[in-house]
Amino acid sequence: MRKIISLICILLPALALAAQPEAGPDIRNNAPDRHIVVKGDTLWDISGKFFKDPWKWPYIWGMNKDTIKDPHWIYPGDVIILDRASGTLRIGQASAGNVVKLSPRVRESQSVQDAIPSIPANAIAPFLSQPLIIGEGALKDAPVLVGAREGHVILGAGDTGFVKGLPSDKGNRWQIYRPGKTLVDPDSKEVLGIEAVYLGNAEATGFADVSTVLITHSAQEIIKGDRLVAPSGEAVSTYLPRAPETRIDASVISIYGGVSQAGQSAIVALNKGARDGLQNGHVLALHNKGNTVKHEGEKITLPNERYGLLFVFRVFDKVSYALVMQTRLPVQLSDRVSTP
Repeated sequence: MRKIISLICILLPALALAAQPEAGPDIRNNAPDRHIVVKGDTLWDISGKFFKDPWKWPYIWGMNKDTIKDPHWIYPGDVIILDRASGTLRIGQASAGNVVKLSPRVRESQSVQDAIPSIPANAIAPFLSQPLIIGEGALKDAPVLVGAREGHVILGAGDTGFVKGLPSDKGNRWQIYRPGKTLVDPDSKEVLGIEAVYLGNAEATGFADVSTVLITHSAQEIIKGDRLVAPSGEAVSTYLPRAPETRIDASVISIYGGVSQAGQSAIVALNKGARDGLQNGHVLALHNKGNTVKHEGEKITLPNERYGLLFVFRVFDKVSYALVMQTRLPVQLSDRVSTP
């Protein structure tokens, strides 16, 4: 979960200019000439200080998905310089009151953990090792919690539980789930999967026909009948924000946490996935459905309104999960999502 690698390349000006798209991001009217990186910054935030389209930071930094081979890093204390002539950014260094451009270099004194991530790492980290989407009946044969010490009905961190069917060859660390909401495509009515509700973590302390586990973390109340799943170990290491290469038209079908509205930094599920061409790093625009108004006795449907951006960070076959990066309205179920 902590292996989210921030992306930033320092390329020569010629390459930076060559990588510019036909219509590059617009520079903000109030954009500063430089920005000193501080802890807590992200590439998205930094790019947003200079440009109206922060999600286009691979272009802003003069790179694209074909030229990124070995990511470089930026760190707190680095000086980000806006080159207004080329419409790109570069890394410089403060020296005697001036900013001096630096060439690409290896930093032996900095660790990966100090690097600036592309998006807020803590917002998506808990979702990288959780299944999130399961098929019908996928938890049916999973190890099941059958009871608790001293007859407890509800378990939390520090409590002891007893599990039937826990294998000893998959390690002693487990995650606890129960089947949640069934996700259905609002257009085709196809069942896309079942959202797995993450409840907490457990550590096996003894294996037998009925094994003993210690609840090490509880995100929600854990009860008899909940299922245990071995951690997937999946971790996404790179995020290159970009628009999908094909037209994507999707809907918000779930807001994580069971609420009906969400704001910035919320996690939402979409009714499109890998089979539809979505990939980690795709940026999508949020639209709300235009209201219907009456004019001279006639009903008129107003156009859909774009009001925010999503960043796709985990993709399943039929469903994707995205982080709300920008929004000026509440995100609601059934809101439309499309290629920006």
